[in-house]
Amino acid sequence: MNFAAVYHRSTPDMCYSPDGSEVVVNIRTGREVDAVYLVHEDPFIHELNRRREWYGRREKMTLSRELAYQVVYTLRVRPEYKRLMYYFELEADGKTYCLFENKLCEKSAANDTSKQFFKYGWLNPSDIISPPSWVGDTVWYQIMPDRFCRHKDARYNEKFRVWGDLSNPNWYDCYGGTLKGITERLDYLHGLGISGIYMTPIFESNSSHKYNTFDYTKIDPDFGTEDDLRELVREAHRRGIRVMLDAVFNHCGHKFAPLLDVCEKGRESKYFDWFFINFDDFMKDDFTTADGRFYSFSFWAPMPKLNTNNPEVVKYFSDLCCYWAKEWDIDGIRFDVGDEVSHSFIRRLRENVKAVKPDIYLLGEIWVDSLNWLCGDEYDAVMNYPFSGCVNDFWKNTKLSSRDFVYAMNACHALYPEQVNRAMLNFLDTHDTARAAESSKNLDILLQKLVVLMTMTGAPCLYYGTEIAMKGKRDPFNRAPMPWDEIERGSHDEFISKVSALLEMRRKNPGLRENELEYHIDDANPRLLSYTKGGSIRVIVNAGRKAVDVGEGGEVLFSNLLVGSTLKKDGAAVIRIKQKV
Repeated sequence: MNFAAVYHRSTPDMCYSPDGSEVVVNIRTGREVDAVYLVHEDPFIHELNRRREWYGRREKMTLSRELAYQVVYTLRVRPEYKRLMYYFELEADGKTYCLFENKLCEKSAANDTSKQFFKYGWLNPSDIISPPSWVGDTVWYQIMPDRFCRHKDARYNEKFRVWGDLSNPNWYDCYGGTLKGITERLDYLHGLGISGIYMTPIFESNSSHKYNTFDYTKIDPDFGTEDDLRELVREAHRRGIRVMLDAVFNHCGHKFAPLLDVCEKGRESKYFDWFFINFDDFMKDDFTTADGRFYSFSFWAPMPKLNTNNPEVVKYFSDLCCYWAKEWDIDGIRFDVGDEVSHSFIRRLRENVKAVKPDIYLLGEIWVDSLNWLCGDEYDAVMNYPFSGCVNDFWKNTKLSSRDFVYAMNACHALYPEQVNRAMLNFLDTHDTARAAESSKNLDILLQKLVVLMTMTGAPCLYYGTEIAMKGKRDPFNRAPMPWDEIERGSHDEFISKVSALLEMRRKNPGLRENELEYHIDDANPRLLSYTKGGSIRVIVNAGRKAVDVGEGGEVLFSNLLVGSTLKKDGAAVIRIKQKV
């Protein structure tokens, strides 16, 4: 047996409670292991039964996920007394091995006093990781307000470019989209099937993207007023649409009032410790901080980094979020550069804002493994970049097989507890990436990716314009204005109707939104993705070079390029399986 492939720690990805009554235990092993058993009981069971030493029940674990170089075994346990002590027995090579917290050895060598058992101390309700339950049922739609819609009565402003004009574009172009413009398009979004809006920053700054905030208490005049935001939230809620704001608390813009005070007074400023300033002569007329005079977002001098370890900074932004929740009734907050703000900052902010609105959704922008932020006392979930990488890579690299896809997606799902997976924000593209349509050779392939997005566990998010297959490789082309004239002429009706049908299918079939997932590998068709969700809904995506027969059908919930039982190249189908009598 390959000892190096065996791994378990009592961390939230491998030993956790999804609901306060069960404990889910996972272990990773090599493929050569024949079977794994969990030996478990209450840590004090021997005292209850007047035995000298602790003992446990032996239960066989289920092989739940295959990874590229390991497999995952899982067992769900319901501790009678709310506590759990355990170790593992692994069968391989005709022998039985034991994994304890401090060693892995043959079972025959385990009968000594040095073994240390794993333990789940107590099922405390307040320790259960509990993202808002509504998130997994939501389909989000990301909007850059400047580029989405300029309301019909907006005044002329010479600084705004002609809507849709992309000639000689640059990073500073503004097109004049507004909050009222978003409100005017709520019926369009509701008709599409959207149930959540995520807006990039709306607070005052001199850029079109607003990630360099000057005033966190003032909505940028280009976008509108507080009353406009209140109207947007009110009208969105009336249509069953949630609203999430973007919080840029890792850094600010160079005209943020506390920073200006520091520029004027230096170390005498009461805000000096709000930032990470190393040299007195720190603000120069250039755009890099590579010389180390202060810390900034990346090396961009106009975006000084905030000291989120400072209690005054924590209170300032915590109070701000509480105001958003209480006065504007927002439903979520997305934290920009969420892995660079301090853990203590997010913990305190979470405690305060959840006291105002318990079911508010706190989402971190983190591009990598984020378990350290997802233990129940910081973010509810993060933007699922590993997910988008898995999906986009499969179509970008045609040498990848369905097995490669399964291994990569299983690796994504193995990172976190199941309740966190259900709240993760899944997407194909954002304002920070090339658009999904850009890398899709045709609309059918884009639709295949959307089928995967809408049938996987997590909260799917469409970047504005994905429903009409907008293209754009990089900024500013991936942030082009929404072409409402084309949409109103009906130029995109066919693709919009297919995307809308996908969203409706997800809404009507709860099994598509849950964690239960079983993959089916067809070695004769190595690029045929096939999996069952919720035990009864089969998803089939043909990314191969030839048509395939998908066999006996059932109720077709969605299809593209499905003719009878033949799924053509670049086709996709979602079918409710006929139940055997």
